[in-house]
Amino acid sequence: MADLRLPDTLELAFTRSPLAHAEIRQVSTERARQCRGVAGAWSGSELPDVPRMPVPPDSQEAFTGIERHALANGRVRFAGEPVAVVAAETRALAEDAAEQVVVGFAPLPPVLDPEQTDAVELFPGRSNMINEREFGEPVDDVFAQAPVVVQANYRQQLLIPTSIEARAVLVRPEPDGGVTVWVSHQAQHQLRTALALSFGLDPELIRVVVPMAGGAFGAKSQPYPEYALAMHLALTLGRPVRWVEDRAEALRCATRGRGQTQRVRLAAEPDGRLLAYELSIDADIGAYPHTGDMIPAMTGAMSTGAYATPRVHTLARTVLTTTPPTAAYRGAGRPEAAFAIERTMDQLARRLGLDPAELRRRNFIHDFPYTTPTGRTYDSGQYGRALDQALSVVDYTGLREEQRCRREHGGRPLGIGIASYVERSGGPPDSDEYGSVEVEPDGSVLARSGSTCTGQAHPTVFPQVVASALDIDLERVRLVQNDTREVPYGFASFGSRSLQVGGGALWRAARRLVEEARHRFAELYAAEPVVVGYQGGTLSFADHTVTLAELVQKTGPLLIEERFAPPQAFPFGTYVAAVEVDPELGDIDILRLVAVDDYGVVVNPLVVDGQSYGSIAQGLGQALYEQAGYTPEGLPTALTLLDYLLPTASDLPEMELSETETPNPNVGFGAKGAGEAGCIGVPPAIVNAVCDALDIDHIDMPLTPEAVFRHCRPAGMAG
Repeated sequence: MADLRLPDTLELAFTRSPLAHAEIRQVSTERARQCRGVAGAWSGSELPDVPRMPVPPDSQEAFTGIERHALANGRVRFAGEPVAVVAAETRALAEDAAEQVVVGFAPLPPVLDPEQTDAVELFPGRSNMINEREFGEPVDDVFAQAPVVVQANYRQQLLIPTSIEARAVLVRPEPDGGVTVWVSHQAQHQLRTALALSFGLDPELIRVVVPMAGGAFGAKSQPYPEYALAMHLALTLGRPVRWVEDRAEALRCATRGRGQTQRVRLAAEPDGRLLAYELSIDADIGAYPHTGDMIPAMTGAMSTGAYATPRVHTLARTVLTTTPPTAAYRGAGRPEAAFAIERTMDQLARRLGLDPAELRRRNFIHDFPYTTPTGRTYDSGQYGRALDQALSVVDYTGLREEQRCRREHGGRPLGIGIASYVERSGGPPDSDEYGSVEVEPDGSVLARSGSTCTGQAHPTVFPQVVASALDIDLERVRLVQNDTREVPYGFASFGSRSLQVGGGALWRAARRLVEEARHRFAELYAAEPVVVGYQGGTLSFADHTVTLAELVQKTGPLLIEERFAPPQAFPFGTYVAAVEVDPELGDIDILRLVAVDDYGVVVNPLVVDGQSYGSIAQGLGQALYEQAGYTPEGLPTALTLLDYLLPTASDLPEMELSETETPNPNVGFGAKGAGEAGCIGVPPAIVNAVCDALDIDHIDMPLTPEAVFRHCRPAGMAG
């Protein structure tokens, strides 16, 4: 986005709050306006016509009366919230001028703990606990009589989605009163709709284009204040306006991921058979409405994991805090659910003296489709097969023997951790996607998809789907996407839905195109469509053969459009980690990391492996390195990438990827979603392994050397 050049473009920079929570007493932009190269500087009161930020439809009732202004109005509620904006000829000049804005604050106490729901009201007269969702039915009666009960508390720390390219937007006003918006985003059609509603424009006057984007991970799926301001100023000033988020802004005030405090209870028989599971969640959703309110609902819906637990109850509360808004982040609710149940399964195994693999095997779901107590219908699964394959690849028996020897004869503690997961792919229930397939007169095929590519290799995989369905060479297929002018409708790319839903739409359109071609051919040659042959892009009957290109020349354009909304799918798998702990330093050495995933039918193994490696790296980041920390005053501790630790290539262990294949029964080519499993399976596998090595119940993420060292000393691990 930063290298997209348009003449006469103004660059935006923001004056941002240095405090987490404060009343705004004064904002003066006069000195900023006088700076060299400045076209304008504004506070919130000087831009009263900028629309408020929209609230996700599923959260509108919860956020009634809670507004987010594009520029803070009256009060700031997180450090880094924009207070004023400057437009100048260059970004450097805009930043210099933004430093000249004078702001007077009256500090207020921060709110950082989601369990302290009403310590200080962020919105006077409103509780900070703004929503509560319930899944399943209460289980107190089971726990009152259960032979074995395990209880635990977990913390899913806040994370910062750190894509290679941060957020960015460029808005150009058009002569017809509309705009063209170039933006690094995951849902161009949804953004167009939101902007049209906010600004009262006909959606046809807004063109949204997503250029090649450098990653997203869920954090680019919604509108942002900076986008609204860029559009408002472009329309007001009659010039292109751009904002490119720098890394300091991204670390300080972009959306966060995760952020849950979890309390669990698990009831079982003495032989390990599960009786009931209860999960209570306090979710930190930051200071304003965003997608964060919906993420705990995904955790609640998926809280049962891979187990046939008769009774399950989840209560998810969403709580406002003085941090940037929480949003979807790779996995979005499913990593949180998997961590809670998988950590607790290990604690139950420890309590019962059972092998954790055997405990899982005794409780897996076997009969499908299976409707969970929380209301999700799992389409298919072979959970025991994935577990057995992972144990075989990692040499589980050999590792347990090595562990026994070290415990008897000395040596660094060795631990083995297992995590069997089920995730949901496909996006929200009943969400659809657009796909069309058109044969050009020269015989090439144009495929249009409403899915948004942000680095998932759509230009490779989607043509593969179409070429396979049409039985033609891949080189004949051209893909168009990421542009609302070129594609009439689209939903989004998130939640591991691109191939399953977007690819499914293209598959169905291509298969329908073959049937339409058969009917046209039959009309030409007085045949029944059922007897018309089709192979390699050529139709045949008796002595007649016609290529698709010739058919278009004879009968006119051949275009099929499809909107496909399959049921959600439920990929699954097992991760196994073997770790060695250095008790003198608290260091963790990952000796083996095995991932066995079941994504249904894999269309492109190389792409899926790439997705797996990336999500595993992010899972390792949460387990070992990453945390969006805050001072007691509510100020972020990570201001540069020197402060926010990310795993690099040198930090990644050798990974062993393997797969089982259980086809998706609801998609023609059998694919399920892929791309988020590593974020789901790795954290509990790593934490389980470290707890196994140290013979302790739990340790909160991230497992820094300091945190691990504290748990080594009491256990007498010096040998």
